[in-house]
Amino acid sequence: QVQLVESGGGLVQAGRSLRVSCAASISIFSFNAMGWYRQAPGKQRELVAQITSVGITNYADSVKGRFAISRDNAKNTVNLQMNTLKPEDTAVYYCNMGTYAMDYWGKGTLVTVSS
Repeated sequence: QVQLVESGGGLVQAGRSLRVSCAASISIFSFNAMGWYRQAPGKQRELVAQITSVGITNYADSVKGRFAISRDNAKNTVNLQMNTLKPEDTAVYYCNMGTYAMDYWGKGTLVTVSS
């Protein structure tokens, strides 16, 4: 059973930075793509950032230039560095890793940005 465990969420003031991490229970080389999604209260879950097995990245327009996704192959983790945070970034952030056959999700970590 593949497990994804997020960490690093919390409360931060607007303009500050925060990093969330996702640790996989298996080698991340097993996955074609890894990413972070978020869901704010009353809104649908949306893609924030994604990185493929060959390192191609993709970002939502709302976070381009502020967020950076990276992978640590040795630690089997995917990280999301979030800079210049805004109150509208407040959401539960979910880690996702996928193969051609399956999608795996973490339980989420709450990020709250105060104004």
